Amino acid sequence: QVQLVESGGGLVQAGGSLRLSCAASGSSFSINTMGWYRQAPGKQRELVATITSGGSTNYKDSVKGRFTISRDNAKNTVYLQMNSLKPEDTAVYYCKGEVYSVDSSRSDYWGQGTQVTVSS
Repeated sequence: QVQLVESGGGLVQAGGSLRLSCAASGSSFSINTMGWYRQAPGKQRELVATITSGGSTNYKDSVKGRFTISRDNAKNTVYLQMNSLKPEDTAVYYCKGEVYSVDSSRSDYWGQGTQVTVSS
């Protein structure tokens, strides 16, 4: 069993910054792509950014140039540095990991979510 635990959310004024972290723990696993998703009230969950184990990244258009995703493979941790935050970035942010077991089976795991609120 693998657990993903997020931290770093909070309340910030528009134009401010926050850094989210997501650490994976468990035994006998490896993680390929890790990503951040978000869900605002009344809206569907959407992809924010992803990063492969090799470091290739992908971003939602509206966060390009403001958000940076990174990871520390040794710590099984992914980060999301969010700068120039806007009120429309307000959402619950979720971490997702594509986890492979020793038998090469794949399972997707989600964290519990962390609230990000940007005030105008």
